[in-house]
Amino acid sequence: MSKLPNITTSIFTVMSKMAAEYNAINLSQGFPNFPVDEKLTDIVAQLAKEDVHQYTPMAGFPPLLNKIASLVQKSYNRTIQPETEILITAGATQGIYSSIQALVGSGDEVIILDPSYDSYEPNVLLSGGIPVRIPLNDDYTPNWDLIEKGCNDNTKMIVITNPHNPTGKILSMTDIERLESILAKFPKIILLSDEVYEYITFEQKHLSIHTRPALRNRAIITASFGKSFHITGWKIGYVVAPEHLMKEIKKVHQFLVFSVNSISQAAISQYLDYVSVEEISPFYQQKRDYFQKLLSNSRFELMPCEGTYFQVVSYKAISDENDVDFCKRLIIEHGVAAIPISTFYENGKDLRLIRFCFAKDNATLEEAARRLCAI
Repeated sequence: MSKLPNITTSIFTVMSKMAAEYNAINLSQGFPNFPVDEKLTDIVAQLAKEDVHQYTPMAGFPPLLNKIASLVQKSYNRTIQPETEILITAGATQGIYSSIQALVGSGDEVIILDPSYDSYEPNVLLSGGIPVRIPLNDDYTPNWDLIEKGCNDNTKMIVITNPHNPTGKILSMTDIERLESILAKFPKIILLSDEVYEYITFEQKHLSIHTRPALRNRAIITASFGKSFHITGWKIGYVVAPEHLMKEIKKVHQFLVFSVNSISQAAISQYLDYVSVEEISPFYQQKRDYFQKLLSNSRFELMPCEGTYFQVVSYKAISDENDVDFCKRLIIEHGVAAIPISTFYENGKDLRLIRFCFAKDNATLEEAARRLCAI
């Protein structure tokens, strides 16, 4: 008997497989195709000859834990304790899984805001919890009245994603204040804030939960070195949580992976001495602006992109097809792979919007845009 009877192959796998079959340009799955910083690869090459190949402590490589504490202090002016409030994870997704498994029990309700990253619901189901999926407004702002109505004595957790995947939306100060107001009325609800794109924001920085004293003692925050340093294949992220929550998360982590790849932890620990996270946003903003310029003469309508490395576009002026069929035809007939937004909704809501990843080298973006502008 399946524990996830309604879960099928992810849309990312489907579209990437089709892209390979039809030799299409893959702008679907969110991974960069440009080289990693040479300084980081040099560090890895040197470390390969050193004694960093055995288990690290369960919570993480101590020097890296200290570096993360310093990074959070510098970025958000928050002091955290490396030994008790940080956990290195095998990607942010494992951190999310461990957090939900540790804190959500049978019959607990977890509010998820749609469109949503596709790992949230399966994690809740595997914990015995009940996913309560509440749609964002059509402009991808939260409907706080609907969210508040969804809260009750059985609500154990609310999951937010900021900056938001797949839409690139950033929560405003009004949004954060309304969230605080709701959680003040429901003091037992835990907040899980997925902030993996925290350093990929543009005209305005996102408002991290790290900066909200009213929420920090009941919030789990996930982050991703894979996203920040375009090393997605390393699968390395981290979780920050107050000690009383982290104790429970570590219990699951201990028996899930125990500890994370040692050489990657040592490499990132050294790399943080050389890299500035402040350089990440300008780099990706240049990518976003260039991709938007390339598509300016197409029939696609570009939606606002405030963060992440994804550009959502409307194809209403091109076709009346549903977004899944349109994306398949886009691959087969035009050689470009995208992701249909309806697959991020529980009810498959289709606004004829699709998502492109612009974390690609300029030559890839130029050829993709040439094909898209010809439609």
